Amino acid sequence: MAGINVATMGSAPAEENTASPALRWYVLFVMMLAYTINIADRYVMSTVLEEIRLELHLTDGGVAFLTGVSLALFYVGMGFPLAWITDRYSRRNVLAVSLAVWSLMTTMCGFARSYTQLLLARIGVGIGEAGGSPACTSLVCDFFPAARRPMALTIFCLGAPLGAWLGADVAGAAAHAYGWRGAFLVLGVPGVLLALVVLFTIREPKRGCLDKISPEETPSVMETLRFIFSQKAALHVFMANGVTTLWGWGLMWFTPTFLQRSYHLDVGQAGSLVGQIYLIAGVAASLLTAWMLARPFFVDPRRILYLLAGINAIATIPSIIAYSTDSLPVTTLCLWLFIPAVYMILGPQWALTQNLSPPKMRAMFSVVGLLIANVFNLIVAPQGVGLLSDYFAGPGGADAASLRTALMFLAPTGFWAAIHYVLAARTIVADQRRAIGGA
Repeated sequence: MAGINVATMGSAPAEENTASPALRWYVLFVMMLAYTINIADRYVMSTVLEEIRLELHLTDGGVAFLTGVSLALFYVGMGFPLAWITDRYSRRNVLAVSLAVWSLMTTMCGFARSYTQLLLARIGVGIGEAGGSPACTSLVCDFFPAARRPMALTIFCLGAPLGAWLGADVAGAAAHAYGWRGAFLVLGVPGVLLALVVLFTIREPKRGCLDKISPEETPSVMETLRFIFSQKAALHVFMANGVTTLWGWGLMWFTPTFLQRSYHLDVGQAGSLVGQIYLIAGVAASLLTAWMLARPFFVDPRRILYLLAGINAIATIPSIIAYSTDSLPVTTLCLWLFIPAVYMILGPQWALTQNLSPPKMRAMFSVVGLLIANVFNLIVAPQGVGLLSDYFAGPGGADAASLRTALMFLAPTGFWAAIHYVLAARTIVADQRRAIGGA
């Protein structure tokens, strides 16, 4: 292996984490709440996208830049320095500050009166969110051993459907009652309060205390990157996650707008329709996945990868139908089938990535994965769909037909993600053993 040999660094038995089961689950619950707010503050823009476009007189490409690229550039740009800090200093403090920043900037979106003000506020959201997920997942890994991390991080990822519900249903209701700015105000304030909870109730555990292999020194950025590129399974998991977000979350970005244009729903009705799917089916799918991954059968990570490949491939079919039919009942049924699948995949892929990373590289591993995912999810998907919709639009500008055609180009990419999960299964056992000594 190029660079450092992690297997020889600090190979003495890891110091046991003495946290009680109640404390471990409390930390997991708080991390899940932080992730919930992260997703809610991201999804609220998707819900009110059409209202913002109409008020500010934007094209689909223009509003896509506002919601995706502006967030992603600074999310990705700040991700690496914040990961460097997170791998060396208090993850709790990084999370508390990041949570407060992105929540305050979400609130500022509600006070924006122009495109420029809203753009700057969204940039602030991206800067804050860059420090969130890497700190959360690294903390969870030092409260749950390797074999339990797929289950624990799937519970953590309950924050995704819960946050999507808040960002769709609750934000949609607030926007319908008070205008789109009210949706940002409703979702921004709770995050500041949670930041104080994190700061004053979460302790910083010793890194790698539950792993068989734990490096004594924190590797440099270049050593970490060399190790990442030597982990073939990690690269395929990164790509699978990236393409899954391109497919699933990319489609969901424009789904409220698609429903409003194609079926003449108002913002509250569209938000409620998808919000109920996030809340009921998304949470149920995540809990089912957590239960499955807690079974001894899934201690073998290859079985997890085959499960994810199957979910991706099967769910791609209703995702194609959802945006090709002219029937609202058929679209709704297909959304109930395809959207929960995205949340079944989210937690396990986080766990696979963290188990392929040595303890003092986890934040950097997370950032590399998030870089790939967010290029696909926040840049390629919304900007690509927006530009395609503008391209297919007639003289009158983007409409229901042009957006439908653009989404149809994106829907089949779920099959692509399944291929990477299968390829990762070839080397994951050896790669995981090299990173943490196995499960």
